[in-house]
Amino acid sequence: MIQALGNKVRGIGALTQRFIRQPSGATAVEFGIIAVPFFFLKMAIIETAMVFWAGQLLESGVSEAGRQIRTGQVQSQGIDEAGFRALMCNEIGVLFDCDERLAIDVQRVVRFDAADLARPPVDGAGNFNGAFGFEPGVGGETVIVRAFYRWPLLFNFMGLDAADIAGRQRLLIATTAFRNEPF
Repeated sequence: MIQALGNKVRGIGALTQRFIRQPSGATAVEFGIIAVPFFFLKMAIIETAMVFWAGQLLESGVSEAGRQIRTGQVQSQGIDEAGFRALMCNEIGVLFDCDERLAIDVQRVVRFDAADLARPPVDGAGNFNGAFGFEPGVGGETVIVRAFYRWPLLFNFMGLDAADIAGRQRLLIATTAFRNEPF
């Protein structure tokens, strides 16, 4: 087993030596042609995966923090908007910078279909408007919890990126709607 591994390592070393000694340079040129698109594709895949992972983490955080409202824990403990933000940050703190990029909207609505969720809070120039309220409601009321996170994008190839708001950022949105339990 160890001998087979040693043979493979020597084989890789021999292949590398042949690549270096090749006088025509065709292999190096071919590698140069293929390497750039390959690395761009690799970076795009990594960034896309990070955005999806962050979106899923935000969804989980909204669900878990929203449960605190639904069960009346936020209301009974007198937790305000800053306290609810701290609850959210405890749920999503792995990837996120909660202080500057996270905006939370908790609104009480008459019915589920009465919530105004059609428009994202972005103006025509792509700037995010994070002015929201915090109304957790009382027992039996319908509540919508939304979280917005401005995810910074790192990768840009020829102007192709996933930014949908100003500043090369992607707006991640997580929403949960529920009726508060009677408490």
